[in-house]
Amino acid sequence: MSAERHLRQRAESEAARLPPLLARAEQLAGTVLLGDHGRRRSGLGDDFWQYRPAQLGDSRRMIDHRRSARGDQQFVREREWQIAQSVMLWVDQGASMRFASDPNGLPTKIDRARLLALATAVLLVRGGERVGLTGTTLPPRRGNNQILRLSEMFSLDDPQDYAPPEHRAMIPHARALFISDFLGPLDEVKLALTKAADRGVRGALLQVLDPSEESFPFQGRTIFQSVGGTLAHETLKAGDLRDRYLARVAERKAALADLCALTGWHLGLHHTSQSAQSALLWIYRALDGGTA
Repeated sequence: MSAERHLRQRAESEAARLPPLLARAEQLAGTVLLGDHGRRRSGLGDDFWQYRPAQLGDSRRMIDHRRSARGDQQFVREREWQIAQSVMLWVDQGASMRFASDPNGLPTKIDRARLLALATAVLLVRGGERVGLTGTTLPPRRGNNQILRLSEMFSLDDPQDYAPPEHRAMIPHARALFISDFLGPLDEVKLALTKAADRGVRGALLQVLDPSEESFPFQGRTIFQSVGGTLAHETLKAGDLRDRYLARVAERKAALADLCALTGWHLGLHHTSQSAQSALLWIYRALDGGTA
């Protein structure tokens, strides 16, 4: 058995644990009818893009002699600029993302984040993009096998309450998508976006929140406990905390907005009670450089 076939079978076997997520991601991506998304421009790469007439200053080594032999004009074989077609994903898989205020009526934040990230990957791969994870675990690649690998990686929970963004191995001038509730320490987010900006990486932050995390509908005796179980706070007058809590949420949003403005990223907000399709459209336009 070839190494490639073995890898495919292993990826398919691992991804079989997530048929609902894969099916929903494909279905969600199918609702977004968009044209070819590839940011096609010439440059260094492996894949053929187009022939163009030779110009003054072109090296003789650039001439494609087979194409040029068809007529009297010389042609250059251009290859596609691959760096601009690499999109790196990071999904916060920390314990805080496994929260849903209404388990019977709302998805958890991580379920929605994984769905949006995987549906985004499906759309980008269909458009000829290379998609992978930030860091060194899964570099950007094309093809259905990569979707299977991504679904496998998205099945891994992080035991930390708030998982920090992965900022290693940022590909210069690529695009990136970070999805999280961004309620944890902000310093790691600042570090990741600063490093990305230094390498010319632009992209989008999508903050995913449960509706209760913005409305704070709690009254009377309430026990607040982190999903990971590491933090707990009991109060007899939860309503008295509402104004202070909402002020802190507003401060965090403002800080994220300032950080994105400074680094040239887009910032979006999505509630798990909202349509996943609208969030996917926003992501797609933000990664393509459009306004949010």
